[in-house]
Amino acid sequence: MPETEIADLKTTLNRIAGALERIAPEGPQEVDLDLADCFVFDPPLTLRPVHVVNRVAIDLLHGIDHSKAMLLDNTARFAKGLPANNALLWGARGMGKSSLVKAAHASVNEGLSGDQAPLKLVEIAREDIDHLPDLMTLLKEQPFQVLLFCDDLSFDIGDSSYKSLKAVLEGGVEGRPKNVLFYATSNRRHLLPRDMIENERSTAINPAEAVEEKVSLSDRFGLWIGFHNCSQEDYLAMVKGYAEQYSLMIDPEDLRREALEWQVTRGSRSGRVAFQFIQHLAGRLGQGLD
Repeated sequence: MPETEIADLKTTLNRIAGALERIAPEGPQEVDLDLADCFVFDPPLTLRPVHVVNRVAIDLLHGIDHSKAMLLDNTARFAKGLPANNALLWGARGMGKSSLVKAAHASVNEGLSGDQAPLKLVEIAREDIDHLPDLMTLLKEQPFQVLLFCDDLSFDIGDSSYKSLKAVLEGGVEGRPKNVLFYATSNRRHLLPRDMIENERSTAINPAEAVEEKVSLSDRFGLWIGFHNCSQEDYLAMVKGYAEQYSLMIDPEDLRREALEWQVTRGSRSGRVAFQFIQHLAGRLGQGLD
């Protein structure tokens, strides 16, 4: 083969190799959990540190005292290396499920003694659940207790990734690493839509076994914490707590009246609605929420 053709072939091969390197997925970056206490999982195996976490103080979460006590106790025991349960926080929208997870993490870390390693929080998106086995393998090598958190977890018809979650939580050969605990929030108690469960019942050879396969996912969570629609008293307590926290200058009677008007226009009462009212009020008063 002439030298010119050999040179052209080498050039072409180098271009192909360069193109393949550019489109190839990046390998996992080195994990350094000392960088922060909170991280966001980015596939395939990258943990992005979050230095300023979007959360509220646990004392501002009103109307869920029993839920707070249960999750705090479970989280504190896990942070100390004691036995603890995976937790499913389910129920009404806007009642502080995800806020409680983040607040409990911060509160437990504040209560640790100086010689205890901080508890790490890693958030994983619902669409990345398929990466859980690899992520668990990565985290079990870390010298920290790690709280793995998935917000708004649920599965739709035809979605089979829930089977991977079941195996990771309890049923796999390796099992869940001792230094990793899984917390999830959901509007559904069984994480699956009712019509998905009913469809399995109507089409399966053995309906009872098919339904059991679907429902058993939530059984992998040893701790179930339910959240229900709040009363007017709880709603007003939330509003008052936020107003005092941010030193909003408003007469208590005016605060109550405007808060009730706000929830009527929204057609619901919840912690989320209370905070949205406080944001509106602070803006109208020309005050910040720092």
